[in-house]
Amino acid sequence: MALRLAVVTTIYRYLSHAQHIADRFLIGYPLKGRWHRPDMKVVSLYVDQKPEGDQSEERAKEFGFQVYPTIAGALRCGGPKLAVDGILIIGEHGNYPRNEKGQVLYPRHEFFKQCVEVFEKDGRAVPVYNDKHLSYSFEKAKWMVEASRRLKFPMLAGSSLPVTWRLPDLELPLGCQIESALMVGVGGSDPMDYHALEAMQCMIERRKGGEAGVQAVQLIEGDAVWRAGEEGRWSKSLLAAALCRSDSPQGLTIQDGRTQDLVAGGELPKLVKSPAAYFIEHRDGLRTTLLMLNGAVKDYTFAAKVKGMGIASTQFFLSPTPNVTYSACLTSRIEEMLATRKAPYPVERTLIVSGILESCLTSRLQSHARLETPHLDVRYRAPKESQHARA
Repeated sequence: MALRLAVVTTIYRYLSHAQHIADRFLIGYPLKGRWHRPDMKVVSLYVDQKPEGDQSEERAKEFGFQVYPTIAGALRCGGPKLAVDGILIIGEHGNYPRNEKGQVLYPRHEFFKQCVEVFEKDGRAVPVYNDKHLSYSFEKAKWMVEASRRLKFPMLAGSSLPVTWRLPDLELPLGCQIESALMVGVGGSDPMDYHALEAMQCMIERRKGGEAGVQAVQLIEGDAVWRAGEEGRWSKSLLAAALCRSDSPQGLTIQDGRTQDLVAGGELPKLVKSPAAYFIEHRDGLRTTLLMLNGAVKDYTFAAKVKGMGIASTQFFLSPTPNVTYSACLTSRIEEMLATRKAPYPVERTLIVSGILESCLTSRLQSHARLETPHLDVRYRAPKESQHARA
């Protein structure tokens, strides 16, 4: 018998995360070279906002489910008790305010809390997937994880980058000794730096001892980023290795097709008008860096110096719109969690990245100060396999 799913989302329209993910449970998706249809059925939907282009009513009519005015109604399918076997919380996109740190105040925690209230009242809990970071607030994110433990229901969170294809297919050995790591990201602050931090985290969590927590962070911007490189705060060799994996170098490559060494060639400061560097100090001594380099490239790449391997690097491949098949990679992991009631990778990954991002944005707000982060005492170990797509 097909599992019954409720979708709880901010908006449902073309190219929204809800459309990318929920549609795949409605229609199916490509998986390992074949068309795959999950043995699951969307039976209810809650949509917080219905802007122009809303698809919720059209999808409900086409696929035979109902749109409910409340989250509790969607989870109970209009009845007196919880009537679904799994929940997709997709709190991305829509018209929501920003706080002083520049974070969009998506109501992911609020959506999740209402689901938990139904679980508690009805005496039964079901698996929950939460799209992207858990919350703009680490305290709220921590409450979400603790609630899942208290009520003993499986929880998966995060985005597509950790599970998409890698070019080349790099999986760091479990238990390896990572000496340093650097990630290159692009896009706006809060939504896209989260993606980059999470991609880096899924690589470095495989180090010896696992993730030990974060003791301090700092975010710097502008010319200070280039000065930090000259001072050795971030590695030029790691940056060069990461950028060599990019398929989208800008500048001279766009103008006349020439290949470029963006680091040694001195093009980066010309291309990147507003660089940002996120410095992360882990409790076990590892130091990692995220460089947001809008204008230099258009993809996400990673490099690390690993004992016994030298410098290893890869690109997190993001296929083009509108099909964005990398979201199919994520959907397959969500489906796995719903079917087996076991998350394929720890929700603590999303928890610590949520906290790192919030603390880095606080650093920016506080004149780019280095901030101690005793609250980021999040410890966990990576799964045996990294779970990224290979076929």
